[in-house]
Amino acid sequence: MTRAWEGGAHVTVESRSGAYPVLVEPGAYRRLPALLRDLVPGHRYAFISDDVVGPLHGEPLVAASRAAGLAATLFTFPAGEGSKTRKQWSILTDEMLSATMGRDTVVVAVGGGVVGDLAGFVAATFLRGVPLVQVPTSLVAMIDSSVGGKTGVDVKAGKNLVGAFHPPAAVIIDPEAARTLNARERAQGLAEAVKHGAILDEGYLARLAQHASALLAGDVDATEWAVARSVELKADVVSRDERESGLREILNFGHTFGHAMEAASGYTLRHGDAVAAGMVLESRLGEALGVTDAGTTSRLEDALSAFGLGSVPSVSGGAAAALAFLGADKKARQGRPRFVLLRRVGCVAKADTWSREVPRDTVEAMLTHGMGTGG
Repeated sequence: MTRAWEGGAHVTVESRSGAYPVLVEPGAYRRLPALLRDLVPGHRYAFISDDVVGPLHGEPLVAASRAAGLAATLFTFPAGEGSKTRKQWSILTDEMLSATMGRDTVVVAVGGGVVGDLAGFVAATFLRGVPLVQVPTSLVAMIDSSVGGKTGVDVKAGKNLVGAFHPPAAVIIDPEAARTLNARERAQGLAEAVKHGAILDEGYLARLAQHASALLAGDVDATEWAVARSVELKADVVSRDERESGLREILNFGHTFGHAMEAASGYTLRHGDAVAAGMVLESRLGEALGVTDAGTTSRLEDALSAFGLGSVPSVSGGAAAALAFLGADKKARQGRPRFVLLRRVGCVAKADTWSREVPRDTVEAMLTHGMGTGG
C-alpha cells in the first residue's frame, strides 16, 4: 500500500512481525528525532554507521537526537564490504554491551548497504533481537537493501551467507541525501532500480533511462520518484514472500552471477557494477536457452548504459574464479546454482519455481565468453 502526500510517499510493507512504514520524504533526516520518538520509541538509541558516513550523517543525527532529549550513542566501524564480517558484528555487539544497553534499545542504521546489513544483524541478535530503524544514505540502500528485512555478513565461502531475517520497525529515507554522493556512487544504486524495472515494470525501466541525467545529478524530485517506485515494487514482492520461499527469488535477478563476480574480486568490484554485469549475463543466458525473448538483452544494455553500467568486468582468475563461488549462492541446491531468467523486459520466466538450474557447461561458456579466463 502506498500513500502519497505533498513532499513525500509512505509505503507499507507487510511482515510476519507486523507491518512497517517506509517514508520517502525530502528533508526527513532534519526531523529524524521526532520520527524516532513517534514511530519507534525506545529508552536508548544505538546509531551504527561507518567511519565515512558517520561524520557526514551519523554525528549530526546523533547530536540532533540528543538535543531533542533522546539518549543516542554513535558506534562506527571501518567503511567497506571488508567490514561486513562476524568479527565486526562481534565488536559492535560487545561495544553496545559495554555501554550497558538493554532490550529497550533501538538500533538505527545510518549508511549504505553494508551498514544496513551489518547493523541489522546486530539488531537481530543483540539480546535475542531489538528494534531496527533503517536510515539509508546511499542509493543502493534507499532503492533496495533497506527494505525487506534481510540482514547478515559475508564469509569466506561467499556473500551474505550468515544472517537473519529481521524486518525493520521503520525505514526513513531522505532523497536529499543523494546529493552527498557523486554520480558514480548514485549509479551503483540505480543498477537496482533498473533491476526492478527489468523484472516487474517495463514502463519504469523506460522512464529511468529517460531521466538518467537527472538521477545521476542527484536531482531531488527525480530521486524521490525513483526511490518511491522501487520501494513500492519491492514492498509488494516481499509483503507476499518475506522469507524468499517463492516469489521473492525474482529480486535476485543479476545477483547469482553478480555475487560470484564480487566474491571472486575479493569485494573490490562494487555491488552495482557487479549486479549490472550479472543482469546482462543472465539475460544473455536466458536468450541462449530460448527462455528469454530475443532482443531483451539489448534493451537492458541500453538502459544500463544510460547510467554507465553493464560492462562485464575482468577479475583475477576470470570465469574460473567466479565459477568457484556459484555453488555457494543462497539459491543453490545441492551445490548447483540457480538463476532467475527473464521472459521479456518487465516479466520473469517461471519454471518449477522462480529460479532454475542451468547446465554447467552453458553457465561456464557464458562466463568465459563474458569475462575471459583471467590471469
